[in-house]
Amino acid sequence: MLREILRAGFGELGLAADEAALERLELYCARLTEANRVMNLTAIEGEENVARLHFLDCAALLTLADFRGKTAVDVGTGAGFPGLVLKCLRPELELTLLDSLDKRVRFLSALCGELGFADVNCLHARAEEAPPALREHFDLAVSRAVARLNLLGELCLPFVKVGGRFLAMKGPDAAEELREAEKGLRLLGGSEGRIVEYAVPGVALRHNAVLIEKAAHTPARYPRRWGQMKKQPL
Repeated sequence: MLREILRAGFGELGLAADEAALERLELYCARLTEANRVMNLTAIEGEENVARLHFLDCAALLTLADFRGKTAVDVGTGAGFPGLVLKCLRPELELTLLDSLDKRVRFLSALCGELGFADVNCLHARAEEAPPALREHFDLAVSRAVARLNLLGELCLPFVKVGGRFLAMKGPDAAEELREAEKGLRLLGGSEGRIVEYAVPGVALRHNAVLIEKAAHTPARYPRRWGQMKKQPL
């Protein structure tokens, strides 16, 4: 059932997915289901729900930006969403999965090994404490359901090189979050953000992504410590 849902869904999104990609996602779903019995990776369960609410939702980002041959970091990746789904569909993507919880990173490392993705960097670190070598290193930063945009921008934009792009997957309050974050995003070197609404095949609700171009270098004083960010958002 999973392959049929994905094959039809990718067709609706206008995305090509070969049998190897479908096989990788099938294995991903199986390992996610197994691990979720002993650790809290996702509240979404069942093949159809995982296929639609995780895999197709994440894959929709491929219709909003060109990931082919790019470098990308997934900040606060959790169970690998959206980054590892994008990698399954675009194996040439140079991907770093970043998460603050060690057990999630260990799960992702093992899963990437099974998927044949020895080149994925699974990094256990807080975004604001990531190695300096990753600063302005990536063409793209992606994040899904990690924090409000006025905090998320400070976590993600420092990773993006000038001319790159930050894509934040957001819910129905995306416009409000963007208004709240606009000043801070400019301070961090981001351009004026835009919201793109997209449909997920088989899901009644429409989803949003906020797209922000990196127009200038992020000042060295950002990102700040998490406690300071929360106390005084930009």
